[in-house]
Amino acid sequence: MAIEFEIDDEVAALAARTREFVRDVVIPVELETGGSVHDGDESVRRGLQDAARAAGLLAPQLGREWGGLGLDMRGQSVVFEEAGYSLLGPLALHCSAPDEGNMHLLERIGSPEQQGRWLPELGSGRARSAFAMTEPAPGAGSDPRALRTRARRVEGGWRIDGRKWFITGARGASLFFVMARTSGEPGDAGGATLFLVDGDNPGITVVRDLDTLDVGLFGGHSEVEFRDCVVPDDAVLGEVDRGFEAAQARLAPARLTHCMRWLGLARRAHDIALGYVAQRDAFGDRLANLGMVQQQVADNEIDMAASRALIRHAGWLLDTGREAGNATSMTKVFVAEAVGRITDRAVQLAGATGTAGDLLLSRYWREVRPFRIYDGSSETHRWAIAKRAVKARRTAGEVA
Repeated sequence: MAIEFEIDDEVAALAARTREFVRDVVIPVELETGGSVHDGDESVRRGLQDAARAAGLLAPQLGREWGGLGLDMRGQSVVFEEAGYSLLGPLALHCSAPDEGNMHLLERIGSPEQQGRWLPELGSGRARSAFAMTEPAPGAGSDPRALRTRARRVEGGWRIDGRKWFITGARGASLFFVMARTSGEPGDAGGATLFLVDGDNPGITVVRDLDTLDVGLFGGHSEVEFRDCVVPDDAVLGEVDRGFEAAQARLAPARLTHCMRWLGLARRAHDIALGYVAQRDAFGDRLANLGMVQQQVADNEIDMAASRALIRHAGWLLDTGREAGNATSMTKVFVAEAVGRITDRAVQLAGATGTAGDLLLSRYWREVRPFRIYDGSSETHRWAIAKRAVKARRTAGEVA
């Protein structure tokens, strides 16, 4: 079967409307706020999402039956890149982490009752959610099998006890997706279960907000304690002891949508740098005419084109139901590092001005740097890619 990268006219028109909306509505707010929404200012979020709703752009990834636009992964790749052109674009379109991935997970494996209760709230932006998996050492991080948060059977349900951190948007979240161990011990491959926990559960405490490089994800990142957090049986999302498998329905597409959004921001950084070198004179000429500058511009163009091709290919695999684990890992590693290179070159091209707040380039650099760590570090994905390659070689046998 031929690989289909063609974008239909309806998606192309939606991307064009998104581009205009981001330029005219979102970027002015980004410039006013410096792109920082880690304090969870609901007036900013609601104002942007109300404007996106009025423009017919809200939740492009969500199924139409839940109020979204129903785009597949290839359609999302085009629209999300346009949304990502501003730090606040994904928030405005309601396609930012963690809500975007959580809605996808509910659509894929939620029961009809769970979907009916939460998808209208999340899809409309009336509610926010958080995904609680990562734990302080020695708990789950890049290795989810180290999971230590425990859920034990009690009358009528489960009691969850444990501590999570780097939980994006935890403060003020109406719903937590919580990964907890229901059997086995830390280090075991299975035994995890996903739970849906109401944000007002008295067993949840936001301990502190973490001081991180990035401040562009709404509500920032928090440390959260679950103590005597009791939930009913119908809080189980998917099947008991099969939470790791269930999470894969979220993690592979979510790492790809991160790539889409950050590619948009990297393109913004590149455009800002291009504007700078095109008008700045030095050494008797425009910077844009100097060979070393042109090399960095060209390398940015190459990184963006390669990133876009990898994203579209992985999206096609997911859309057509093919195995996409290796492709999404490769895409995540390459794009996470490529957007870092692009923004770093953009800072370098703008010189001292690139390090100041006037152009927001230094803000963009700080925002994309953590992407090499979250959603699986580059090292973790490289390890998985290499393991698959070795396994395939052994399966194929020796070649004369």
